[in-house]
Amino acid sequence: MGYLVFPAIVAFFILVVLANSLRILREYERGVVFRLGRHVGERGPGLIILVPFIERMVKVSLRTITMDIPPQDVITRDNVSVRVNAVLYFRVTDPSRSIIEVEDFLFATSQLAQTTLRSVVGQAELDEILAERDKLNAQVQTILDEGTDPWGIKVVTVEMKDVDLPIEMQRAMAKQAEAERERRAKIIHAQGELQASAKLSEAAAVIEKHPIALQLRYLQALTEVAAENNSTTIFPVPIDLLSPFMHKNG
Repeated sequence: MGYLVFPAIVAFFILVVLANSLRILREYERGVVFRLGRHVGERGPGLIILVPFIERMVKVSLRTITMDIPPQDVITRDNVSVRVNAVLYFRVTDPSRSIIEVEDFLFATSQLAQTTLRSVVGQAELDEILAERDKLNAQVQTILDEGTDPWGIKVVTVEMKDVDLPIEMQRAMAKQAEAERERRAKIIHAQGELQASAKLSEAAAVIEKHPIALQLRYLQALTEVAAENNSTTIFPVPIDLLSPFMHKNG
């Protein structure tokens, strides 16, 4: 009986060793290996063999990570309180540094992204935040990329999603937009009156040279009014039109 127990124990021990020494990494994963606490390099993808009880491995994903930056309360340069949130896309380019240089690169990147977003938005005015969002996104991306480079992280892009304004500011902006539309309408109307007066002045100059043109205009207006049968029209006839008949009868 004892001869059967010992081989079973040995087989169990071998299975435990194999379980602790064999690893399989996917195509997008890399393993940062430590031997007795010292960094000895990276391995993967595929089948990885570790020295049992001596080597330890930390898996790192190389895929692009999407991180949501929670809403941040910011006071802009022109003293307007806004709430801004964004989304961050980044990926690990150096697995060893992402494990050795920072304790938790996901948490560290999130905190740096929040403080950077507040800083950049706080240095801009409200109109710039609303109209030049791409410019602010590029500034945040540049700062984050420089800050996370020692951690072996590449920031791909940063996009601000929403800019929430106080209700009072929304009402003020609505009034401003309405006033701007009214101003443009008045300017367009005034320009139309100016152009119309110029054309009328030209027409008056032509009529002054050719008085008969005024009579023809009267007849044209009479023809246009007579086309409507729903009303009775009294149209004054210039005396110049009747003067030839009066001289003839005389």
